[in-house]
Amino acid sequence: MAAIRVLVGSVYGGALLTARKIREELEADGHQVAVLENPTLDDITSNDDALLVCTSTTGQGEVPANLLTLYVDLRDQLPQQPGRPFGVIVLGDSSYGDTFCGAGDLMEEALYETGARKVGETLRVDALETMEPESEALPWVRDWINGI
Repeated sequence: MAAIRVLVGSVYGGALLTARKIREELEADGHQVAVLENPTLDDITSNDDALLVCTSTTGQGEVPANLLTLYVDLRDQLPQQPGRPFGVIVLGDSSYGDTFCGAGDLMEEALYETGARKVGETLRVDALETMEPESEALPWVRDWINGI
């Protein structure tokens, strides 16, 4: 069974609720899942668990405030994580055009720069099409976990 750290970026609670549902489902299958609501660099450098970013997007495609410190520290300090598996679930609103799900792109780029290894395609959940992001995230995460 896998050990997973879910790095949450949430503004109105949708990404946090989704992360908690993921934890509930995966723990029922025997996985160890930590949902980190205010993740720090130490939360990822002190272990080698698989990383799952579950974030919403704010403003013009930006990372939410509770995930921003980790994002900045990843970019500034570049802690090497060679081969560490990660995945990205990002919530957004396609009416924002080019910045749709931008926070997921930013986190993906930051993790790539540390040498981490992306597993699967990014899941982009559009608020214009899906009222319950967990309905898309749960089937996706079951496929994702098989790749880590």
